[in-house]
Parts: sequence; structure tokens; C-alpha cells
Amino acid sequence: MTQLLTKTIDQRIVMRGTWEKFKLMQQVSEDSPGIRLSFYQGTIELLMPGQDHEIFGCVIGALLFNFLAHKGIFFLPTGSMTQEREGTASVQADKSFCIGSRKPIPDLSIEVIFTSGSETKLALYRALGVAEVWFWQDGVLRLHHLREDGYQRIDRSELPGLKDLDIELLKRCILIAETDPGEAARVFQRGTVQ
Repeated sequence: MTQLLTKTIDQRIVMRGTWEKFKLMQQVSEDSPGIRLSFYQGTIELLMPGQDHEIFGCVIGALLFNFLAHKGIFFLPTGSMTQEREGTASVQADKSFCIGSRKPIPDLSIEVIFTSGSETKLALYRALGVAEVWFWQDGVLRLHHLREDGYQRIDRSELPGLKDLDIELLKRCILIAETDPGEAARVFQRGTVQ
């Protein structure tokens, strides 16, 4: 029996370029699902996420989706939609959410980091005005909330609807999902139903 080989490692290319070059690259990649592009201060990044990257993004997104739905909070899961401020910054987070109403720039962007990105992306998100950015890397979830002078590291979300989210439970369930996503969802649901 032959097993299909899957790419589990992210592929990342970073280059210098203008906004115009970035927009051209965006047009060319429109028919290539799975390629994520970002631009900030003359730097263009192309990311082709690997399987593990996508799994973690989906798990985090699904857990938050279920939490918000269970709490009866209006939200829109905007996935990896392009968040853009013309000529300044553009990014596709792994997952993003608008909370309370539809907005051109989501309230929450989530980045899964394997080989690409880091908290240095906060400057890009600040240029876009994203209220909260969460980073998942090496089993650690770091939350940042936008203040007047930049992002501040926080222990729990300050977004309406997510203030009651048990971040420790969320982290534990994301780790459980490495081996059993279904069990992670069940543990999360038991922990959030009150």
C-alpha cells in the first residue's frame, strides 16, 4: 500500500519590493490557493503553509468558533482574508474574526508560527489597526492587545465576547489536538459549558 506524501514544512520566501510589485504578485497568485502574501515597509513575504501549520490554524479557529457560538456572541470568521491598507500594509493571518459586526479589518488575527513570521509582525498589524493579535508557537499562545503606543502583551483577551475565554484551557486543548482533534473539541466544550 502506498502512502501519499504531504508537505508538513512551511515554505517561506522574503524579498524587498514595492507596493506595485506586491500587487502584481497578488494578481499572479490568485489562482494558487494556499499561497499567503504579506507586505510591510518594502518587504514582501510569500508563505506556503505546511500541513501542521494548517492543522493548528484550523483547530484554533474551530475552538474559537464554537466558543463564540456557544456564548451567543455575534461574530464573523474571516479566515485568512486579506487585510489591507492601500500602499502601506497587507497580510493574510492564519485565522481572523470580526466580533460584534462586520468590519473591513478583523478585530482578531491569529498567526501560527513554524518557520515564518514572528512577533515582529506586530508592526504590520498595528499599521492595519487590528485590535488583538495572537501567536501560537511551540505550544505557547501569546496574546497582544493594541494600545495607543503599540501592542501590549496580555494574559486574557480584552475583546468583547472573548474576555471570559479560559486561555489555559484553550492552550491545553490546542496541544491535545496534536494527537486527537476530536478529543480536544470535547475537552474544550466540557470546560466552557457552564
